[in-house]
Amino acid sequence: MKDYFKQLMEYSHYYNLEIIKKFQDGDLEFMIPERAILLLSHTLNAQKIWNNRLAGEEDKVDVWGNVEVDEMEHAENANFEETIGVLEKEDLDRIVEFRNSRGESYQNSVRDIIFHVINHSTYHRGQIATEFRKQGIDPIVSDFVYYKLDK
Repeated sequence: MKDYFKQLMEYSHYYNLEIIKKFQDGDLEFMIPERAILLLSHTLNAQKIWNNRLAGEEDKVDVWGNVEVDEMEHAENANFEETIGVLEKEDLDRIVEFRNSRGESYQNSVRDIIFHVINHSTYHRGQIATEFRKQGIDPIVSDFVYYKLDK
């Protein structure tokens, strides 16, 4: 199971980096939809928050805070390495207790949290593709089955 989650995290990481590259493409410099930047910032911030929760650390990240485009690759790489580290050393059945942004207490297994991080990223990549299309920009095709064709 850990190997499968690692593969899914690698998939998610790959396409997040592809979107970041598209943001940094000189041809798009002034056309990047602001909402697309907000959505990827949110995705990066949310993964950092979940990594903090998995580590038992306090959430110190604004889930809707802006991440500058030139800082996104670093944030994505750091998130990825941290989540992979969790997968390598954690028991997937371990229950993690945490508080959400409203202070409400919850608990989930490491397995469910990792799945949520992957699913959350996929959801927002779809929204980013929609924002690109609205601006006449070809979106990144980020389907898992296409990713697997190259692996």
